[in-house]
Amino acid sequence: MPPWGEALVALVCLVGIVGTVLPVLPGDWLVGGAILVWAVVERSALSWSAAVLAILVLVAGHVLTILVPGRRMKQAGIPTLVLVLGGVVGIVGFFVVPVVGLPLGFVLGVYAGEWLRLRAHSPAWASTVEAMKGTGLAVLISFAAAVRATSLWALAAVTT
Repeated sequence: MPPWGEALVALVCLVGIVGTVLPVLPGDWLVGGAILVWAVVERSALSWSAAVLAILVLVAGHVLTILVPGRRMKQAGIPTLVLVLGGVVGIVGFFVVPVVGLPLGFVLGVYAGEWLRLRAHSPAWASTVEAMKGTGLAVLISFAAAVRATSLWALAAVTT
C-alpha cells in the first residue's frame, strides 16, 4: 500500500477513535472498516492476522459496552424500561440538538422515567447519575477497544 494509503487508513482510524467519544460517528465501524480495507489491499498473512485480531478486539469491546454498564445499572436498581425510555429520548435528542442531543436526551429520559416511577427528585437523580456513570463506562470501553485495534494495525503496518 502506498504511504498515502496508510495515512488515509490512519486518518480514518483517528476519526473512528473520536467517534467512540462523540456519538455522531460510528467509531468502531470506521476503525474496523479501515483496517479491513487495509488488509484487503495488503493481502499478506500479517495484514489479515492483524485485521482479524483488531476486529475481534472491537467486537469484544462492543460486547463489553453492553454487558458491563448494563449489569452496573441493574445493580443500581434502574429498570430496563427506564433505560429504554432514556435511549428513545436520546435518539430524539440526537436529531433535535446536534452533537450533544444524544447524551442530553438519554439523561433527561432516564431522569423523567425514574421520577415518574419513584415520584421523588433525590432517588430519581441518584439513578440518573448511575446511568450516566454506566454510559461513561461504555464510552471508555469503546474508546479503549478502538485505540487497541488501531495500535494493532499500526504495529502491523510498520512491520510490513
